[in-house]
Amino acid sequence: MKVSIIGGGGRVGSSAAYALQLGGIVNEIAIVDVALEMAQGEALDLRHGASLAGSQRIYAGGYEAVEGSDVIVITAGLRRKPDESRLELISRNVTLFKGILEEIRKIKLPDNAIIIVVSNPVDVLTKLAVDGAGLPAKRVIGLGTLLDTTRFRSLLAEHFGVNPLDVSALILGEHGDSMIPVWSTATVNGTPLESFPGYDKETVHGVFDFTKKSGAEVIKLKGGAGYAVGLSIKRLVEAIALDEKAVLPVSSLQDGMFGIKDVCLSVPTVIGKSGVEGLIEIRLTEEEKAGLQNSGRVLAETLKQIA
Repeated sequence: MKVSIIGGGGRVGSSAAYALQLGGIVNEIAIVDVALEMAQGEALDLRHGASLAGSQRIYAGGYEAVEGSDVIVITAGLRRKPDESRLELISRNVTLFKGILEEIRKIKLPDNAIIIVVSNPVDVLTKLAVDGAGLPAKRVIGLGTLLDTTRFRSLLAEHFGVNPLDVSALILGEHGDSMIPVWSTATVNGTPLESFPGYDKETVHGVFDFTKKSGAEVIKLKGGAGYAVGLSIKRLVEAIALDEKAVLPVSSLQDGMFGIKDVCLSVPTVIGKSGVEGLIEIRLTEEEKAGLQNSGRVLAETLKQIA
């Protein structure tokens, strides 16, 4: 499988390339960036580790390098400021993103090519990609709340002192201020979270609040996120490459589930080689459902503002 990373010279794109290299599933990685020398440096650095990581073909280039890609990961974008919501990024990133889509439309791609949108505000930009990339909607996926869910599970595991792989908890909706935690289905290896030793409602809700602010906190501390988002991108790409039928909280076009239409946001989604292969309408509490619908309204209003 060939994966191209547009914006691959930046922190997020290079972290994704490194994670994919270590994963060993992808055999060709093209790093594309307007800062070509930076992209070339990242590709060279990765190739230097080939004798330990494997025999992937890794190189840098312009948009011509994207031709023939099975998956295109778009990480290019302007960085969020510590006190700025992801939705506030839209006025600064839409023009850039539309230019990327225009370049992608010129490129010859396989019939089953898939676009993964990582740039923020990811749900809004995913909808722009659905409308403007020239691909069927099921082959346009936003990273969405997969990253938030990854952070949430990791932080809950820290709180309870358990293996993070045993924690099952979801964040759905917008990858941003209106995201919602699904407490009603959260478990530790099948044990309901509320029944687990050390559970305290106020404390675990504090874990969610910290999760919600974690992106801004990482930006404040080190200038930008990289490792966790890189691993999240790897998880999504490999679910496609291996046709896993994995159920992941990623952003895609909604068509009426939970009463939400014509926006992209995250719900449990079956991911395989065709991209989005199904949406799962899980049972939510009335409060959770209302929160998810609010995410839909927030995103719809934002899309109106840029129409």
